[in-house]
Amino acid sequence: MDEIADFNRKRWAALVQAEALFTRPWLDLDVNSARARLDPATTLGEVAGKSVLCLAGGGGQQSAAFGLLGATVSVVDLSHAQLLRDRAAAAHYGIQIYTIQGDMRELSFLPKGHFDIVWHPYALNFVPDCREVFEQVARVLRTGGLYHFMAANPFACGLGTQDWNGRGYELHLPYVDGALIRYADEEWVYARGPSQGPIPGPREYRHALSSIVNGIVASGFALVKVLEWSAEPPPLTAVPGTWDHFRLLAPPWMRFWARRQAD
Repeated sequence: MDEIADFNRKRWAALVQAEALFTRPWLDLDVNSARARLDPATTLGEVAGKSVLCLAGGGGQQSAAFGLLGATVSVVDLSHAQLLRDRAAAAHYGIQIYTIQGDMRELSFLPKGHFDIVWHPYALNFVPDCREVFEQVARVLRTGGLYHFMAANPFACGLGTQDWNGRGYELHLPYVDGALIRYADEEWVYARGPSQGPIPGPREYRHALSSIVNGIVASGFALVKVLEWSAEPPPLTAVPGTWDHFRLLAPPWMRFWARRQAD
C-alpha cells in the first residue's frame, strides 16, 4: 500500500466514524426508489441477473440498490469500515453482496471480462492518474459492458464556498493535470456533525477533461453519455457564499457512461 492509498484508507475510516454523508447506508429503499436513485435518466436498462462491480463504492448505498434490483453485486473499496456498511445494508435487505478490500488501481484479483456493469461513484480524483483506473476497469468488464464513473468538474476542482470573495468564486489553482489539490470539506459532508475531532480534508488530483476523455477512449471504451452534475438543481435565489450558490455557478461534478469495445 502506497502513501496515497494509506491516506485515503485512514481518512475514510474517520469519515465512517463521523457518519459523513457518503458513509450512510441507504436503508429506506424499495425497487422503485432504488432504480430512481441509481438511474434517473434510465441509461442502465434492466440490471436483474447482471454482474455488477461497485468500484471504490463502499458505504452500503449503490450496492444495496443494485442488489434490490436483482443484480449480483461485488464491492471493491480500500476502506474496511465502508465495506462493513455494505454488509450491514445487505443484511438489512436480506440480499447477498460480495465485499473485497482493494485498490481501484490494481484489480488483478478479479477475473478478466467478468462484469456487465462497473459502477464507480466519486473516487477517481483520489488518485493522480485516471488512466491507471480505466485500464483496470477495461480488463474486468466484458465486451459491451457499461462503465459509469464520476469525476470532479475539472474546471471547478478544488473550488468551494471558501473561495467566495464577495463577487465570485476565485480561481487560484493552476490548471495542471495530475496536480495535488487540498481543500476543506464542505459543511454538508457532516450534516449530522462530526463525532470526533477534526478530520483532514481530502487530497484530490485534477484530471483535465482531455485526460479523462482521451484516457477512456484509449482504454477501449466508447463514450455513451456525459453529464455536468449537481445532484439536484440549486435554487436561483441561493445566497452567495453558500454551497447552493456555488453549485448554481459551477456544477461540481461530471458523470460519464462508457461502453467497453471489443479488443
